[in-house]
Amino acid sequence: MPALAEATKLTSRNPATGEALGDVDCASPEQVASAVARARAAQASWSEQPLPERLRPLRRFQHVLHERKREVGESIAREAGKPYVEALLTEVIVALDAAKFCVREAHSFLRPQPVPHSNLLMRSKHGYFLRQPYGVVGIIAPWNYPFSIPAVQALAALVTGNAVVLKPSEFTPLIALKLQKLFEESGLPPDLFQVVAGEAQTGSALITSGVNKLVFTGSVATGKRVAEAAAARLLPVVLELGGKDPMLVLADADVDVASSAAIWGAFVNAGQTCLSVERCYVYRSLYESFLVACVEKARRLKVGNGMDPETEVGPMIHQRQLHIVEEHVNDALSRGARLLVGGSTLPELGENFYAPTVLADVDQQMRIMQEETFGPVLPVMPFDSEEEALRLANDSQFGLSASIWTRDRTRGESLASRIEAGTVMVNDVVACFGISEAPHGGVKSSGLGRMHGRTGLEEMTRLKYVDSDLVPSMKKVWWYGYGSAFGLQIEGFTDFLFGRSPARRLAGGLSSARAFFRRGRL
Repeated sequence: MPALAEATKLTSRNPATGEALGDVDCASPEQVASAVARARAAQASWSEQPLPERLRPLRRFQHVLHERKREVGESIAREAGKPYVEALLTEVIVALDAAKFCVREAHSFLRPQPVPHSNLLMRSKHGYFLRQPYGVVGIIAPWNYPFSIPAVQALAALVTGNAVVLKPSEFTPLIALKLQKLFEESGLPPDLFQVVAGEAQTGSALITSGVNKLVFTGSVATGKRVAEAAAARLLPVVLELGGKDPMLVLADADVDVASSAAIWGAFVNAGQTCLSVERCYVYRSLYESFLVACVEKARRLKVGNGMDPETEVGPMIHQRQLHIVEEHVNDALSRGARLLVGGSTLPELGENFYAPTVLADVDQQMRIMQEETFGPVLPVMPFDSEEEALRLANDSQFGLSASIWTRDRTRGESLASRIEAGTVMVNDVVACFGISEAPHGGVKSSGLGRMHGRTGLEEMTRLKYVDSDLVPSMKKVWWYGYGSAFGLQIEGFTDFLFGRSPARRLAGGLSSARAFFRRGRL
């Protein structure tokens, strides 16, 4: 195996200042395979430990992270660029709550679950489900939430008895190493949680390394390549592939509240959130007043370095993402959209800053209404009826989340059932990610599978059914030695179980009784 010194390196940089934060060695394919092999060896004993023993380091992780919240939050703010307060709200607190959830739910989730038998032929059996770990779970994590996303996924994997090998984004490797250090300080056994840093080659190596399940968060294009590579070895995957989340502002909505939600939902983490408000549809009678409110609030936002306590919107992660935002905005303007505020880079702050932008009079054919922008842009479009709003909301290849704004909760929940998305919030945005009990994932091109909640725990386990016969010394009625009358007897038994009238069920029972006492069974 090549020495670490021979590997290429990643240089992590603060996207706000360009400052080099540190170098990290890239893991070669051989090193990835070695990490997975060590994880597999560690997992064998970890999964055999009594659950209270497995929970001890996870409880400790919660305490250690809480005590180190400022250090972790500042690390996230420096490497990912987001404001420190957002690092606390959307990363640290989310991870803390996930740890609390996993510890609280583990006993009931992993307890054998009895399975009742309704078929009379099977009443002499006792069956139950077991949830058992996959083994080694590979996680390929994104840069936009580089702490909370892999922490939530790793906690679910660890509590259910798996080991984890994490490949972080090449833009945020230091935060992943910080997470690894927190687990080590919490007493997690060695090699149960490992980080393999690198670029695409490292991620490809992880897919082919022999992991037993893969959890990927990233773009649709990369997710499709991951799915193809995983399919070659029937590797089960969870894919979270982003969104183009619609916000529907109905006729009875509170404009002040809804506009504040739109501004935060579109610009939190500089719009680099899979749950961002990327399409906003407003009832026509509210349209102009809603736009006025959004523009006034967007102009008040403080853009700057995430380490500045006054900052509300930080930088984009890198130039490539900023150029995508520029392309989408320029395309919309060339097709007739109105620029109300923003629409430009902020070079006086740094090369990765883009002004919070509000666009009006967009239409559904513009790139900014069809492709994931992943930047600080709020495109707004009017609608004339709820049916039109639903049609527009569902007119997307994505289906991660959506929001509906109305004073009538019943009305909002009724419309929510008709939106094609994994999550629909009524009178809130984005916050669903912070609800540990709620599953996170989407439909259509937004991905496959779910994380968070008991559904997320299910993703980390194989379901095994165990069945014990309660009369082991009795030969079963359906075994060989059928005989000439057996077919008619089973016909009668079928009538006894499923006949539509009491008379037919009774006749069937009488004609089939002899089957249970027939001689000549092998």
